[in-house]
Amino acid sequence: MKPDSRENLIQNLKDAGCCEEMIHDFMEHFDEKDIDRQITMLELHRDELLDNVHCEERKISCLDYLLYQIKKDYTA
Repeated sequence: MKPDSRENLIQNLKDAGCCEEMIHDFMEHFDEKDIDRQITMLELHRDELLDNVHCEERKISCLDYLLYQIKKDYTA
């Protein structure tokens, strides 16, 4: 692997919101060529991010409903 590729991988993990500990662990598995563990780590992080997105979507839905109710009462 090229030196800049390793740096790009670390930057990509940072950009994806991975914490320093996860990046360290991931790079250890990368160095060990433990692809299965790398995939598992990335899938778990992805699932966590998606759970967060769904949580935020629920909050937005609640706000949308509140806005709807206020506007309906205001125009009635």
